[in-house]
Amino acid sequence: MAWTATSTLCCRLIRLPSARCPPPSLARCSATSAARSPDAVDIEYADLNLRPLYPIRGQHLRIRQHVNPLSSSFSEPTEPPEWKEVFEDPLLPLMIDIGCGSGRFLIWLAKNSDQRRNYLGLEIRQKLVERTQFWVNELGLRNVYFMYANATVSFEQIISSYPGPLSLVSILCPDPHFKKRHHKRRVLQPPLVDSITKNLCLGGQVLIQSDILEVAADMRKRFDGYSDILAHVDRVDKDLHCDNEGWLLDNPMGIRTEREIHAELEGATIYRRMYQKIRDASH
Repeated sequence: MAWTATSTLCCRLIRLPSARCPPPSLARCSATSAARSPDAVDIEYADLNLRPLYPIRGQHLRIRQHVNPLSSSFSEPTEPPEWKEVFEDPLLPLMIDIGCGSGRFLIWLAKNSDQRRNYLGLEIRQKLVERTQFWVNELGLRNVYFMYANATVSFEQIISSYPGPLSLVSILCPDPHFKKRHHKRRVLQPPLVDSITKNLCLGGQVLIQSDILEVAADMRKRFDGYSDILAHVDRVDKDLHCDNEGWLLDNPMGIRTEREIHAELEGATIYRRMYQKIRDASH
């Protein structure tokens, strides 16, 4: 029997401040607001109580902000883990966050979400993965795991081995690689889009967002190309609203990513779309 998630996997909308109309205090971009960004992140994720762990693994790591995923060192697919060793129940629906960064967003969901699912973070910067998995182990969470992987080449191999359904994929504020000749370095390339769409369970969802319109539009164009099997969520859930350009007005996850926090403090707009699988490709 095909797994149907339409009724259970639509994210419960918790209204955060609309990205279309940021409060006046957020709209003023200044050096002061930029300096407050780390404090704002700590406040947003305060209930994780990670601060006592900072002296052990550090709050801020010295890492490269931009990585070339086409480098030969990232060309080999990462082997999937033994799922029964990393998750207490490997048959639960799975959410994958591609380019999970520090991992706080996914850890918060694993600890606080009212949905029974597992969470997998894929990140290309190994130091971040090591620190994040340390946090997970210290918190004693058995429904979230982080992997050092280049999602562009590893996603299919990883997800095809997972014994449960893929219910949600998020790609949130990925590296923009601004120069046109570097666009091929962007994580969302056609094979990855195809793999995500193919492996999503019926009713499964994809959330994309960026504070850079051109990047968001590029991701949107790729998923809009699967309109025969993916529908934007405002067509499925009338409680979710878009602006006149078709961008979701509200964050549907109940928590902001770190990049989202920083961008909104600088007065930026967050552009997001969320798609739901309405039929299999074979139909």
